[in-house]
Amino acid sequence: MEKKKEESALSVLMRYAGGHKYCTYFSWVFSGLSAIAALLTYVFLYRIIKEVIEAAPNFKEATHIASNGWFAVLAAAVSMLLYFAALMCSHASAFRVATNIRKQLLAHIAKLPIGFADELGSGRIRRIINDSAATTEVYLAHQLPDLVGAYITPVAMILLLFVFNWRFGLVCLIPVVLSLAGMTKMTGKQMQEDMKHYQTALENMNNEAVEYIRGIPVVKTFNQTVFSFENFHKSIMKYKNWAVNFTITMRPPMCKFTVAINSIFALLIPAGILLIGTAVNPQKFLSDFIFYIIFTPIITIVMNKIMFSSEDLMMARDGARRINAILQEKPLEECEFPNIVRKSDIKFNHVTFTYPGSDRKALDDISLEIKQGSTVALVGPSGGGKTTIASLIPRFFDVDSGEITIGGINVKNISNEDLMNHVSFVFQNTNLFKTSLYENIKFSKQDATKEEVINAAKAAQCEEIFDKMPDGINTVVGSSGVYLSGGEAQRIALARAILKEAPIVLLDEATAFADPENEHKIQKAFEVLTKNKTVLMIAHRLSTVKNADKIIVIEDGQIKESGTHEELLSKNNLYAKMWEDYKKSISWKVKDNKNIKNKLKSNLREESKVM
Repeated sequence: MEKKKEESALSVLMRYAGGHKYCTYFSWVFSGLSAIAALLTYVFLYRIIKEVIEAAPNFKEATHIASNGWFAVLAAAVSMLLYFAALMCSHASAFRVATNIRKQLLAHIAKLPIGFADELGSGRIRRIINDSAATTEVYLAHQLPDLVGAYITPVAMILLLFVFNWRFGLVCLIPVVLSLAGMTKMTGKQMQEDMKHYQTALENMNNEAVEYIRGIPVVKTFNQTVFSFENFHKSIMKYKNWAVNFTITMRPPMCKFTVAINSIFALLIPAGILLIGTAVNPQKFLSDFIFYIIFTPIITIVMNKIMFSSEDLMMARDGARRINAILQEKPLEECEFPNIVRKSDIKFNHVTFTYPGSDRKALDDISLEIKQGSTVALVGPSGGGKTTIASLIPRFFDVDSGEITIGGINVKNISNEDLMNHVSFVFQNTNLFKTSLYENIKFSKQDATKEEVINAAKAAQCEEIFDKMPDGINTVVGSSGVYLSGGEAQRIALARAILKEAPIVLLDEATAFADPENEHKIQKAFEVLTKNKTVLMIAHRLSTVKNADKIIVIEDGQIKESGTHEELLSKNNLYAKMWEDYKKSISWKVKDNKNIKNKLKSNLREESKVM
């Protein structure tokens, strides 16, 4: 089967330029003309030198020096103006391309399953949206016009090298050929693969850094270090090892390239000494030799520009590939004629699901029912599939087989807007925006009145939070304002969910980071939030779910048992064991405190001796 040819980075980027793509084409023309005008400057300088040498010692006969000088100045000025015009055009196109890329990426991500962001990682997505788009912008705005000029310059340059003295021209080409050998090593196919690994390493490190920053409160609470976040440390070391090995690998070809491209004088001067004896016209030979001495430094500049532009092209190509990788992700399929949800009962009918990239089933043939207005709790060991069940209801992902229905309608046949209006979420990780508490609560219902927002805040036990804030409910949270504790932030999230008044409520470890005082207030808010609602609750604190209408025990992606608290205890299976372990954990007390303190002091002394 014939392999499909990969689309070039430029053609990919031009799709985002719209009508501004013609600005890119004009920038090429202006850049090429600028390069030719720049070379004409050297031609006029050569004519000045030639006339002076031929007129010596009767310099009064050199009557065209001034005119050639003005032509040289004019050529340099035209070259600068043309280059300025090239950059104006290229920037107009580059800014439009970067803007359109970001817009399309954000619009497309909004259509993707919500779980896509969790799977890829917010740090990686942010870097693709910001940095990959910025890379293409720099490439189109600066490197591409320079690259066009850099490719046109050698063509015109080679013509000039052979016009004046073909033997000097051959001598000047030797270092160019040698430098190309080193450049090929640094810009070839292997380098393109290395660039992919480099960008991936940066993305992974950025992703893990975001997760580490989010977990700093936990790190500081338990007096740990960066090594507590093994993945972050591994990503740093992986990047470090890759960068060091890559630098060592690139050192020989870079040294060869640098030495070769800067060795023109080392060949040109001996060649001049050897060839001067064969010169028929010593004056013309001398003027040609001086021209090559003046002109050849431009070869070094051009070759360096080509090398670095080639590297930027690889980065732009890799950025375009990563952007396309996101744009090629399939969005959630929307039914052409969606059904309107009338009820809020939930059913899982033989649902099986495997996370993308995994070979283990997260859920295996799950069937369960949550009746309208009832509360069902999911418990079980970590990683058993509890959160996966909750995330499939609002279509964070779509099931592999089976179906999930709300009010008897498959969630795939419900419009995304209607589905989101029917579901409220309260997760253990609460996200508050960098705006006022009032706006944070109102976010769930943009048309809510101020009275509705305040009533929802009261129901979520938030009055105490407002009382101690400098501006009450209008206090800004985040980098420009105050910060809330985990329990306080959770109550704000609950107020947001209460205001939404969705008939289905999903609670995933909503009290995980709350202290006893906050947990008591959160439980009060739960009573308001879950009243007459269909509730799916996930919790490890079994005391918070023992009054649920039904408790389902999930392990290894399967339902192990279900029933009320009393029914499950009477079965004396997995739930009964979990309940006993839970009771032991809350009744545990530190005994023989004095002996423990002495043992800790002894351990510290031993550690200090080792250090």
